[in-house]
Amino acid sequence: MRHPVRLIGLLFFLLSSVLQLYAQHVQEPAYQEKLQHLLSARTPVIDVPQLAKERKPVLLDARPSEEYDVSHIAGARRVGYGDFDLSRVKDLPKDTAIVVYCSVGYRSEKVTEKLLKAGFTNVKNLYGGIFEWVNTGNAVVDDAGKRTDRVHAYNKSWSRWVTKGVKVY
Repeated sequence: MRHPVRLIGLLFFLLSSVLQLYAQHVQEPAYQEKLQHLLSARTPVIDVPQLAKERKPVLLDARPSEEYDVSHIAGARRVGYGDFDLSRVKDLPKDTAIVVYCSVGYRSEKVTEKLLKAGFTNVKNLYGGIFEWVNTGNAVVDDAGKRTDRVHAYNKSWSRWVTKGVKVY
């Protein structure tokens, strides 16, 4: 009868670890609260400081081209969300280190789920998305690859979470 107790303890530990991971990723407490309600916590995540330490993962941008063209993380490949297709990553080995991002993490979480389901084994969602990337002082580039201060803020409602840069709609 001790095994079910151990299993319950292990499950509690794993769940609390996942929740703790999701509870520490962005600077602004109100933004953090919004993200906790928005995201499902079903995919591995990486925060902005962790991404800065990573050894050049493949960055996939899950936003439409009109957002990507305004600005994106240098080197990122646009794969989209509404029009996402696995053919856009067919050149990547299944064990490639991949970080998917969008504005805040919702759309990229869905693309991350699709990649994991397709057999990719080293995929993470950028918690807080490009908004948190910019908010913490990291650079973005435009469609010509030149550094820019412009950030596509998705819409007026979501733009409140962009605290640095020039908001574009």
